[in-house]
Amino acid sequence: MNSLFTKIKRFIGNKNTVTILCVVAGLVILYVGYNWRVKEAINPTLVPYAKVNLEARHVITTDDIGYMNVNSDVMRKASNIITNANDLIGKEVTYGNSIPAGSLFYTEDITKPELSPDYVLSDIPDGYTAFSLSVDETTTYGNYIEIGSYIDLWFEGEDDYDRIIYSRFVSSIRVLDVRDSKGVSLANTKSENPAELLFAVKDDDYSLLVKATAVGDLVPIPRNKNYTAHPGEMEMSNETIKALILSRTGTI
Repeated sequence: MNSLFTKIKRFIGNKNTVTILCVVAGLVILYVGYNWRVKEAINPTLVPYAKVNLEARHVITTDDIGYMNVNSDVMRKASNIITNANDLIGKEVTYGNSIPAGSLFYTEDITKPELSPDYVLSDIPDGYTAFSLSVDETTTYGNYIEIGSYIDLWFEGEDDYDRIIYSRFVSSIRVLDVRDSKGVSLANTKSENPAELLFAVKDDDYSLLVKATAVGDLVPIPRNKNYTAHPGEMEMSNETIKALILSRTGTI
């Protein structure tokens, strides 16, 4: 027994033996590591894809979704691939975009319907029209005018004697949306550069407001929180301004 132990000890202590064992161990490690990497690279993940062409503003349903296996290496390189169908259903294809049939879904391709540029327009009552007023950070008083607030619109122009007129024209009009230069609501973007105030006004009032912007300027004037908390009916009660606008415009 001692003789066998001595032989083993001498064998292990031999430099050539140590070298061979290290080489074998290294090959085993390389083999195991290589197989692990290959398995990780080709290990498939089941992900959703578009079964049909999906155009901009299309709301995604289960009928639009198929499933395919994508290897893990692709998934690691493209972290914006959507892997869960629950993150798709009820969402819509982003404005100005489309998803071709057979394509995977990417996070930048879809959005919540309420984040689309014209979502607020879908709830405008019959008999009302969306009216847009160009603004900037200064005319919104440093972004003080916000979505849902009630403000006044003042008319600025000249009368028939070239005298400057500046007077309140519209009272208690609700701000439907505040948008940037790309038409995206400031509520859904990090932008702090307002370019447009959006209102919903009666069809007859819309015509008069458009004429007012052709004759002069409409200037948004913010009010306090109480004004918004207890809004009155929107009024265009300045008959002098109305008469001036109508005298300088026509209706076809």
